[in-house]
Amino acid sequence: MSPNAIPAAAPISATTQRSILLLSFATFSSMVAQRICDAMLPELSRSFDASLAQVAQVVSMFAIVYGLAQLIYGPLGDRLGKFCIVAWATLCCGIGSALAVFAASLDLLVLARMATGLAAAAIIPLSMAWIADNVRFDQLQETLARVGLGTTLGIGGGQLVGGLMTNTLGWRWAFVVLALLFGAVGALLLKDWLRQKAEQAQVDTAPVTPAPAESFFAQTLPILTGRWSRVVLLVAFAEGAAGFGALAMWATHLHRALHLSLSGAGTIVALFGLGGMAYMASARRLIAGLGQHGLTAAGGSMMGLAALVVAYTPWWPLTVPASLLAGFGFFMFHNTMQANAAHMAPQARGTGVSMFAAALFLGQSVGAMLAAGLIDRVGSPMVVALGGGAIAALGLCFGRALRLRYANDALSP
Repeated sequence: MSPNAIPAAAPISATTQRSILLLSFATFSSMVAQRICDAMLPELSRSFDASLAQVAQVVSMFAIVYGLAQLIYGPLGDRLGKFCIVAWATLCCGIGSALAVFAASLDLLVLARMATGLAAAAIIPLSMAWIADNVRFDQLQETLARVGLGTTLGIGGGQLVGGLMTNTLGWRWAFVVLALLFGAVGALLLKDWLRQKAEQAQVDTAPVTPAPAESFFAQTLPILTGRWSRVVLLVAFAEGAAGFGALAMWATHLHRALHLSLSGAGTIVALFGLGGMAYMASARRLIAGLGQHGLTAAGGSMMGLAALVVAYTPWWPLTVPASLLAGFGFFMFHNTMQANAAHMAPQARGTGVSMFAAALFLGQSVGAMLAAGLIDRVGSPMVVALGGGAIAALGLCFGRALRLRYANDALSP
């Protein structure tokens, strides 16, 4: 049966909704951790007497470790329980953030960021996979859009906290806030996981012989050899490089080109997350009206246009609506990617979504390193414009691929 033929689903239970809300808090925290260093890069450069490309390692190395760790967390989530791993990983992120507070050198700060990235790698992909396991397909994209409020708020929150703390109390205080946030959310997740275990124990009265676990190779081979899953993974890599990777340079561009303070630049880029929230609020109507192919094409084009404004306007107030538009458009695209990733491999959903996240954040690391290296050669306006143009082209190409896929499914018996 095709997804479009599924009858209307029953409402999601209150306990599942509560668990989804807690996972949204965790994705918020994870995204804050990813974006918290963006606005502090110029200050880190001054503090450690290093080039922008060198201090950009706090972004790029986080993303590299984050991406590679997906190879571990996907199979672990499928075997040991996705919610459990998310809870413990969130608590470990608090430890990594605390280590960053006391980093005495750039190398130690990069190591602390890598430790945080190693733990944070579990949170978003396994949260998506757990939700896809517990929510029907016809409710999935809308549910992921609501959970995406945590992600989008995290993007804005990371930029805002990083810039504000750096400009006032100092960059170390940003990691103090982050450590406290992870500790509180991790404790709530752990409590909910224990509740789930207790409820499951009451239901499972008879012993069940577990099915033999598939090897990692057996889980990943169908994903790597599947034609559509390869398309999704390649697009995710490009999305990470052109979207999240180039986005890491937006605050630096506003600080250098338009002479805004770090807190001011971080606040403007934080509006990217607010634009994403606006999409989440209207997601139900947009999904029904535009379809997945329309969302990706329109969303990519919106971000491309917004990036051109941010890159070349000499008047900083125009960057405010441009950042809002960029966030709205980007999450039209990204939410569709998430829905496709969650159904790449229903038989090994944790592994499939984790491979999607690996591609996304390895792309982000490549994009951040390229952007940091190019910014002194071609200038920050060109770097911002190139990132936006790449996302626009990607949205149009993936939208066409989705349209062809739907047409082929319709012709299938």
